[in-house]
Parts: sequence; structure tokens; C-alpha cells
Amino acid sequence: MINIFVLEDEILQQSRIETAILKILNEEQIKCRVFDVFGSSSQLLEAIEERGGHQLFFLDIEIKDEEKKGLEIAKEIRKKDPAATIVFVTTHSEFMPLTFKFKVSALDFIDKALGEQYFYERIKSAIDYTLASAGETLSQESFHLETSLSQIQVPLKKILYFETSPTVHKVILHTIDERIEFYATISEIEKKDSRLYRSHKSFVVNPANIERLDKVNKIIYFPNGDSCLVARTKLKGLSERITLL
Repeated sequence: MINIFVLEDEILQQSRIETAILKILNEEQIKCRVFDVFGSSSQLLEAIEERGGHQLFFLDIEIKDEEKKGLEIAKEIRKKDPAATIVFVTTHSEFMPLTFKFKVSALDFIDKALGEQYFYERIKSAIDYTLASAGETLSQESFHLETSLSQIQVPLKKILYFETSPTVHKVILHTIDERIEFYATISEIEKKDSRLYRSHKSFVVNPANIERLDKVNKIIYFPNGDSCLVARTKLKGLSERITLL
């Protein structure tokens, strides 16, 4: 999970970069613990409470009515968080050589004059880099199962639940955007990944994607409107798993 901070004092540019970032987070199903946009450098610096490769900063170099400019802010961020990813978003590409003088190790220098598609791609590239730095690799963030008859690999964040199929020896995987049927058993699914939970003899769920647990009617609800059953004997365990997330 990453944190994203934006320093930009122009309202239109704030909206542009915020829209691009939100679109990327939504389309890629990326979980972001903190996403804040600031018009003041002091507010940004006060908001930095963590440190690590999971933090990403998009900074404008020129902030009006501010004593400290973007390069100085970047230097202070680097002191607070040596592992953070810093990207400059500005119209002043001539300042690029100064990033070496200030020793801020910027990942990229995105020109505001770029067209929307290229601008979007550069923002996405920075987010992808930060995810990699945070250690969220494909192997770590995917569910992978290989049997003699099937092989499947799906991002865990997209998985809602598995259920037994009417077809013998098959299960149905329900994700955020698709339904996949393949050869396996519910027991194999349960044993394969400890991040999943066997809620019923016929269902294995992803606790991270449960929207609501109806303990009275013993029904699990997911964000897309799907639902499945939870056995009475599994209610306590599932509730504890959800609480720990």
C-alpha cells in the first residue's frame, strides 16, 4: 500500500494531476492509504509521518508566495524520507540540472505542457515504480494455483470469492471484473493461500474485499453486489480476520 502526496498551488493543475492519479488507482485497483493534495509546502511537510519506498511525492518547482521552492522542499523530504520517490511536475524544465545540485535524486521531471495521454503515462510510470519499491511484486500480490489440470494466477486484490461449481471437480472464481471456472477443489484453494478464508463448505472468500458481513442471516456481501454464505461455525473466525485488516 502506498502514500501519494502532491504539492501544487494552481487549482487547474491540482485538478489535472488529481484526476490522473485517481483514474490510475481505480483502473489498476491500487490501494492507497494516503492521497493528499497541498497548495502549501509547510502543510505538505507537516503531513509526512512515515518513511519508506512506499511514499511518492509529485512536486511543482515554483510555488507562489512561498519562501521555499520545490527543490528546497524536495531536499527536506529527502532528509525526512531517504527512500521516498520524488517526481517534479512543472513548466520549468530548465531547472532539471539543479536537481543534481540539490541531491534530491528525482525519479522524473514531468512537463505540464505534455498532452493528456503522455502526461497520464508518466504519472502511471511513477506510481508503478513506487509500487515496485514498496515490495508489492506480482508474486507477492497474486493468488497462484497450479494443478495437473489447471494453472491460474490472479491479483489477490481483485479476488472476491471462490465457490464450488455444478461441474464436478471444478470451482468458480469471482473477481471484481470477471468470472473464471477451472479445475480445482475448494480444499485446494483454502490450503493454497492463508490470506483467503474458508467461510463455508462451498465457499472460500477474500476477507480484504468483504463489504459487509450479515451475522444474522449469515451472508457475506461484496462491493460489486455479489454475496455468498458463511457457516455459523465460521462467523467468529471470519469476523476476527476482517477486524485485523
